[in-house]
Amino acid sequence: MRSVMAALILGVLAACGGGDDAPPLDSFSAEELYKQAEFQLASGAPDDAARLFGEVERLYPYSEWAKRALVMQAFSYHRDRDYESARSAAERYLATFPADEDAAWAQYILALSYYDQIDDVGRDQGLTLEALQALRAVIEEYPDSDYARSAILKFDLAFDHLAAKEMEVGRYYLKRGHYIAAINRFRIVVEDFQTTTQTPEALHRLVESYLSLGLTEEAQTAGAILGFNFQSSDWYQDSFALLTGRGLRVEPAGDNWLRAVYRQTVRGEWL
Repeated sequence: MRSVMAALILGVLAACGGGDDAPPLDSFSAEELYKQAEFQLASGAPDDAARLFGEVERLYPYSEWAKRALVMQAFSYHRDRDYESARSAAERYLATFPADEDAAWAQYILALSYYDQIDDVGRDQGLTLEALQALRAVIEEYPDSDYARSAILKFDLAFDHLAAKEMEVGRYYLKRGHYIAAINRFRIVVEDFQTTTQTPEALHRLVESYLSLGLTEEAQTAGAILGFNFQSSDWYQDSFALLTGRGLRVEPAGDNWLRAVYRQTVRGEWL
């Protein structure tokens, strides 16, 4: 049976390639083409699988096999790391079958087509923003689907990735003594990315930056927020040493943007 299936697949692939002796593609049924595409995918040939799934849709556009083939084509392209084609197929599926049972999967593939390209903090963050938007669609539009939990985890990681980029730029400015520019970056993390893993370091870097500028009240308040939320972290220990080494108490002081954050923290509205 397996040899028969293999021979049939060779015939279909030859037809796709336009061989002289190849039988025409329309001599195969939608089910035959679909199952041959599945076989190619399972055999580690996602590019051939994507092409065969596309033929199902082209030759039998109004069949149930065609509907399923389109989302499988998106999946095959993604497996082949052809992210642009995967995105295009997933978007076509969502536009054509928005209420279908596989719509959540198509949206998840669409999100992954962005997310799986986020591999380096130094890269353009446009992909990260696109991934966040697409993952949010999975979470909000398909909350009861099998993909929502995974989308939430990936959303948090992508969100953390954006914060890491802000930290990278902030550290760059800090090392070169551009303290105001550094503070602006660390402030973004504290105000806009406060639930990420980057927040403790951002608060410590604010302590460093403000002390370098002689703005002790801001430094004290940043240290107080850090101590309130992350007292067991190494970042707090470093900030505590910096502040007390200058005879300063780790407590909120003055009237500044960090004091407002501290009040939110105490009321439980922050983190």
